[in-house]
Amino acid sequence: MPVHSLIPAMPGMIVKIDQLLEVLATTLIFVFIGILFFAIAYGVLGFMYPIKKEIEEDQNTALGIVIGSIMIGLALIIAAAIQG
Repeated sequence: MPVHSLIPAMPGMIVKIDQLLEVLATTLIFVFIGILFFAIAYGVLGFMYPIKKEIEEDQNTALGIVIGSIMIGLALIIAAAIQG
């Protein structure tokens, strides 16, 4: 009995190079859009709150948690947009 007949077929693991390049290009576009949105969100938060002073100098843990929560929420929205 040949060895390859013992291994179950995994069609999801075989990707043609043209499909891979298309998915890779789309992923990179979404990565850059996501980073742009993160930068805009951080800029808006920096305008609203003195982030650097509050977190680094005053050790404001609550503000760090709020900013982290906003970034996680934004990441979930971007991930949902990517998946369609």
